[in-house]
Amino acid sequence: MSKSAGPAGGADGGSGRPVRAPGYVPRPRMTGPQRRTQLIGIGRGLFALRGLDGTTIEEIAATAGVSKPVIYEHFGSKEGLYTQVVDCEFHILLTSVNDALSEDAKPRVLVERAALALLTYIEDRTDGFRILMRDAPPSQPEGAFFTLLSHVTARVEHILEDELARRGFSPADGAMYAQMLVGMVAMTGQWWQDSRTPDKREVAAHLVNLAWNGLTGLQKDPELRSQE
Repeated sequence: MSKSAGPAGGADGGSGRPVRAPGYVPRPRMTGPQRRTQLIGIGRGLFALRGLDGTTIEEIAATAGVSKPVIYEHFGSKEGLYTQVVDCEFHILLTSVNDALSEDAKPRVLVERAALALLTYIEDRTDGFRILMRDAPPSQPEGAFFTLLSHVTARVEHILEDELARRGFSPADGAMYAQMLVGMVAMTGQWWQDSRTPDKREVAAHLVNLAWNGLTGLQKDPELRSQE
């Protein structure tokens, strides 16, 4: 009886190597940076859905198609991966808002752009925003979103100081008004992440309408004065 022919898809009788199905194309191995990027993306989705405690290292590994040691090799632990995800989202949002506040424009237009930057981030990176609002990573025990708001508030404070002085108010009140303004925008963003109506530009217009005109000076149909 001949032993040279093995079962289909089994081992080759002569070499012991597995027999590949016709048309099989081996999947290229990821480089270290590619694997790291993949794991951060998978972690972002799972952490946004279930939170840090609700996500297991086994689930991350299974979704990525790797073994648990691969995750440990890149991040040290599940918490290490979570910290990397939070840091990534933190810097993306902070850079976006900082860029909006750094352009040469009148204070009202800067506030419009900053509000739009936050809403655009929420629209484009909803998972990231949910994570920033969730569990605090070890690197930011007070909370990533709170830390980010503190950075933004400091920038807004300097903008408002000049505007308050121009209107005859004490520039020293800039810190207080910056807290109020940033808090209002942040709370609205948290509400809008689930509502998504009205359109983000309309939301930003109403935000600035309230911030700039106050309840007694609200315009019926506010419009943004800035471009995209």
